[in-house]
Amino acid sequence: MSGRLSCLYAKELRAYFHNPAAYIVSVVFLLIAGYLFTQPLFLINQADIRSFTELAPLLLVFFVPAVTMRLFAEEAKEGTLELLMTLPVQEWQVLLAKFFAAWTLLAFTLALTAAYPISVAMLGRVDAGAIVGSYLGLMLTGALLAGAGIFASSLTRNQVVAFIIAFLISFGLYLCGKTSTYLPLALARVADFVGLDSHLDALSRGVIDSRDLLYYATCTGLFLFLTQVRLTLARSD
Repeated sequence: MSGRLSCLYAKELRAYFHNPAAYIVSVVFLLIAGYLFTQPLFLINQADIRSFTELAPLLLVFFVPAVTMRLFAEEAKEGTLELLMTLPVQEWQVLLAKFFAAWTLLAFTLALTAAYPISVAMLGRVDAGAIVGSYLGLMLTGALLAGAGIFASSLTRNQVVAFIIAFLISFGLYLCGKTSTYLPLALARVADFVGLDSHLDALSRGVIDSRDLLYYATCTGLFLFLTQVRLTLARSD
């Protein structure tokens, strides 16, 4: 990172860890994730993390918009965004600093769930490739949803509205993969590619396909590009 980008990133990261809302959202995520992991472990005596990894994307649909909703909306409401844009920094530096800060918080929260596969490994054999692939898929999904959330936050001054827009985009991507089996073949292929399911399923089996990585990189980059355009237009107004 460049010096300015590093300073902006550190500022955004401090804002997260000095904000109790970030801790509340992370704790709620971990509590629900812990329940999803322990339920089959104790109720049906099944030692794996499949129940967690299968529903974790749905948790991210709620968690990531809650993390990103304030990034631009709060600054626009308080008037600090205009001040930030007058500083000798580029829009892309501000954008990437906020994106990487949100992604870091997500990575930190997901890292705490590493206790689940460790617990399973102590009870029996685990598929290390599948676990690594699952966590890679969750991280990439988080990056994609963070891009969508940042774009939503740049559209409004209201954090609640930003959350709703980000949630609708995220849930739409989540739902596309679920509805592909009910669509005509041509539409099913499109929905399958746009949706998260097919890409996550491959990664959760330990199969790292360049097409899946390209999907995440392209979609994340698209949302960041749209946010960059939005910031440029706002700066020129």
